[in-house]
Amino acid sequence: MSNTKNTQESQDSQESQNSRNSSKSNDKQTAKSRPSPMEVLRQARGQLAELTGMEAESVSSFEQTEEGWALEVEVLELERVPDTMSLMASYQVELDAEGQLTGYRRVRRYERGRSDARRPGGR
Repeated sequence: MSNTKNTQESQDSQESQNSRNSSKSNDKQTAKSRPSPMEVLRQARGQLAELTGMEAESVSSFEQTEEGWALEVEVLELERVPDTMSLMASYQVELDAEGQLTGYRRVRRYERGRSDARRPGGR
């Protein structure tokens, strides 16, 4: 009887240890699958360029949301001479938690050499 009890305790202890190891492993996998902010920025710029055919010049806004990530990306839409007359655009880009683009839209257009007086903070 005592042998059976020791065997049962040993099995319970082993199952508990396996459960803890599995939980730690899942936490590490989740952390590994979640991209870093810099990876998200690179993915967003690349995906937007692929969809629009225009290269992103800069990211002017970046934040993590409940659904994933939200960015505002500045894009050169029409190159002119002099460069200060080139037509720029700001795109609002949304990505899921893994960094995959889920949507984008142009929120404003402006000449590179002009500030936008309508919006506080230059946005």
